[in-house]
Amino acid sequence: MIDPKLLRTDPDRIRRSLEARGEASGLVDDLIAADERRRELIASSETMRAEQKDLSRQVPKASAEERPALLERTKDLAQRVKDATAEADAAKARFDELMLRLPNLVIDGVPTGGEDDLYVIETHGAPRDFAAEGFTPRDHIELGEALGAIDMDRGAKVSGSRFYFLTGVGAQLEFALLNLAMQKAAEWGFTPMIPPALVKPSAMEGTGFLGQAAEDVYYLERDDLYLVGTSEVALAAYHSDEILDAATLPRAYVAFSPCFRREAGSYGKDTKGIFRVHWFDKVEMFVYCRPEDAEEWHQKLLGFEKEFISLLEIPFQVLDVASGDLGLSAARKFDCYGYVPSQDRYREITSTSNCTEFQARRLNIRMRDASGVSSLATLNGTLCSMARPIIMILENHQQADASVRVPVALRPFLGGREVLTPIA
Repeated sequence: MIDPKLLRTDPDRIRRSLEARGEASGLVDDLIAADERRRELIASSETMRAEQKDLSRQVPKASAEERPALLERTKDLAQRVKDATAEADAAKARFDELMLRLPNLVIDGVPTGGEDDLYVIETHGAPRDFAAEGFTPRDHIELGEALGAIDMDRGAKVSGSRFYFLTGVGAQLEFALLNLAMQKAAEWGFTPMIPPALVKPSAMEGTGFLGQAAEDVYYLERDDLYLVGTSEVALAAYHSDEILDAATLPRAYVAFSPCFRREAGSYGKDTKGIFRVHWFDKVEMFVYCRPEDAEEWHQKLLGFEKEFISLLEIPFQVLDVASGDLGLSAARKFDCYGYVPSQDRYREITSTSNCTEFQARRLNIRMRDASGVSSLATLNGTLCSMARPIIMILENHQQADASVRVPVALRPFLGGREVLTPIA
């Protein structure tokens, strides 16, 4: 949620942000009207309450002749106060509803465009020349089956499409990635956490996942709980309704959790393999900091992601995500795209978002320093979304005989193995 004061002081800034996202700016006019109506009704009800209190003070002092009229006026005013309060509450609810629909303000400098506009700002490493090595690269499904690492058929049998089993070295590879990610995050100063994967509606709404992303979320109606699509939700809500001592900032957490996504709207996309699935495990970084430190922390999170991908020896690119593809909460987002040899293109592997004060305001998280209580900023970053790094490790490090070379950084977590070999 943005600062409501901005509606009165600089509504054009909000309009520009909406237009950059490719959205209609009429919401700003609706909000301004709702805000004016809300404040008018609040002022009116407060005036009537003051009059009500004044009448109540007059009644004991009134004469016997005056008292009946005063009591009648008091009764009439009490009903008017009740009606005015109900109107004010309804106006506030309308204003709050509109505010929850308003996305975060896009940071100046974010490139304009939508999902198909890819702004590559860095490239790291170079794809292997498989033709020069004398063979055509296999995809991760073929490699996974050869290694006994991925079982798509039984995943579909047990749970349906877009589900899978990681088996044998596939499961071991995920554990290796998890241990490497947690080890590196600890070195960078993050506190490890294992959060719940089920959260209340207030947590989902507070982080902005019940707006544009609502159709992608699994909801358990009987329990009124949501399955998270990212542990960002639980980590953001961890300090909801709290005031943090500014001296304890930044607070940096790293969490491992399962994630669940309907992948609504992805019909026909990536139907083979484990690139776009309904369930996967993920290691997520999350930071609470002073607003003035948010952009610096955004660069730090991106740096951690780049370091981790480099340890996996995967060629990758860094993208400055276009304004129309930021989602509700992000003011700026950087994605890292790893190279997928079987597709001869780069695909998303990590993402990091600067959510400025947006989520903290929605979740009522503030900080206290010498100057008083004020808003703080939140940021998130994927360190390792397990399925996609597994795809890219298998495909980028494959050999002609379907064996896979293990990246050096992962070897200590795989018993020192240097190569994963096909099963007999």
